Amino acid sequence: MNNFIVSARKYRPATFHQVVGQESITSTLQNAIKNNHLAQAFLFTGPRGVGKTTCARILAKTINCENLTTDLEPCNECESCTSFNNNASFNIHELDAASNNSVDDIRHLVEQVRIPPQVGRYKVYIIDEVHMLSQAAFNAFLKTLEEPPTYAKFILATTEKHKIIPTILSRCQIFDFKRITVEDIANYLGYIADQEGVEAEIEARHIIAQKADGAMRDALSTFDQIVSYSGNRVSYQDVIENLNILDYEYYFKVTNYLTNNDIPSLLLIFNEIIENGFDGQHFIVGLAEHLRSLLVLQSPATIQLMHASGSLKEKYVSQANACSTNFLLDALQICNKFDLSYKASSNKKLHIEIALLDLSRITLVSTASSHQTFENRKPVVPAKAEEKKPEYKPFEPQVSKPKAVVSAEPEKVPSKSVVEESKLEDADAEVTKKPIKKSSSKEGGKGRMIKNISIKQSLEASRKKNDDVNEIPESIIITEFSQDRLIEVWDSFVTSYMDKSPSFANAIAKYKPVLKENFKIEYKVDSLIITKDLLSVTSLLEFLKNNLNNNQITLNPIVTAKDGQKIAYTDREKFAEMTKKYPNISKLKDQLNLEIEF
Repeated sequence: MNNFIVSARKYRPATFHQVVGQESITSTLQNAIKNNHLAQAFLFTGPRGVGKTTCARILAKTINCENLTTDLEPCNECESCTSFNNNASFNIHELDAASNNSVDDIRHLVEQVRIPPQVGRYKVYIIDEVHMLSQAAFNAFLKTLEEPPTYAKFILATTEKHKIIPTILSRCQIFDFKRITVEDIANYLGYIADQEGVEAEIEARHIIAQKADGAMRDALSTFDQIVSYSGNRVSYQDVIENLNILDYEYYFKVTNYLTNNDIPSLLLIFNEIIENGFDGQHFIVGLAEHLRSLLVLQSPATIQLMHASGSLKEKYVSQANACSTNFLLDALQICNKFDLSYKASSNKKLHIEIALLDLSRITLVSTASSHQTFENRKPVVPAKAEEKKPEYKPFEPQVSKPKAVVSAEPEKVPSKSVVEESKLEDADAEVTKKPIKKSSSKEGGKGRMIKNISIKQSLEASRKKNDDVNEIPESIIITEFSQDRLIEVWDSFVTSYMDKSPSFANAIAKYKPVLKENFKIEYKVDSLIITKDLLSVTSLLEFLKNNLNNNQITLNPIVTAKDGQKIAYTDREKFAEMTKKYPNISKLKDQLNLEIEF
């Protein structure tokens, strides 16, 4: 049984002519060799699998070849070429910077550079993944990279140029490798298929090329995988089954359903896609790519952006002619919106179904007159008989009339204050009325009268109303209660008020209240601050009045001092107490020119 060699290694380019998709770079390197304008250091950068390391090896092999061909390619017959082909060359050294990234590894490389080559013209050092070197390793490499011996050449390769320090970049000739096009990958796969005796459909090769995303190595690995699955015949169906790719026929059907506004068929075909094991986001992304392909075919200038085989491209052109540009633009925006919000959705299937319904609404207006088959379409409403509109009449201001007082008692005469207030408002209205003329008025001389708003007058009217309410005498309620009953109600208030103001509740709960003559209640507190809490004191008084059924109760707070000393509660009192105990605090405040907020 022969050892299997993957296509990425078996068909690795050995000459510049065999490199796919990098013609500008290979031409530049060949011209440099021809004109003897080789730089001291090269930096090959670009995405994975596009030929950076391969070009570095070809360059190292070519500049050491003793008998170059007329096309400036290595002869593969001299001692240098044969040793390189057998991986036994002493002039070409490869270093993996991902595993040899320390400063000691670079120092060892610098020591090797001092030894001239025994066979050939140059000693070439290929450092792959150079961005993985440490900062110290980069610094140790700087001087040698800038002024190496004439026989030393450095070729650096990386996928992440932004991670390399600028001092290294400035010492190298930089070559940016581009992604390989879909057409180039598909054609190269056809070449390999012919060499291996495999029959590969052009649609299958295009799908593999699109899946590779510009990386030839990925495309070759996928090709080997498909050949292992299907044998010597690679079909389009084999590729989409093995790579779990949704068939483009589904997207053609979905687009037709969208343009025809066939919502039931849309939901049924999406349910079939989900049952086949495809992810909802995978479907919406593929639909967006399909719509994008249709959009680029709308203009002859963008047809080259369409990546598909000849027969498939004709099918795309046919459907692109049936879709409007506005529909495709709106549909792409909707697909992008639902793709971004897919992960945040809890019901993934419903999320995509809503996207399909939203897409179908784009063509709903144009098909509103067609046969209605879906429930959410707007029903056709029969036209009503035209009603005669009333003639327009300009607004005529009414004469100001005295305000009527609404009361539950119909025969009750309004109070004097209410009548006076009404007169004041009418007088104010007479002074501040200004006519506003309407340009569309037929009579021309009449306009709507509005009343200016005066904040001062509104406040005075509100104050007068409050005074009128306060003038009504309160009925006297006197109910006798005992000292025990007072303490019981007092404790009940403390319990209910604990959540609202714990400090006030604890302060009045410390001492028991005492009932005096004329329903005066004395209670003790430790600080005057407690008595100035008017909101809490008012709440206490109202609670006592309501629960003891006596509105003649009054409160008399008494401030006590513990152990004959006044307790400091405020910041001013606390600072005064500290000053008495530590007199130097006052001096320190004056020296530092401090101000204490009380």
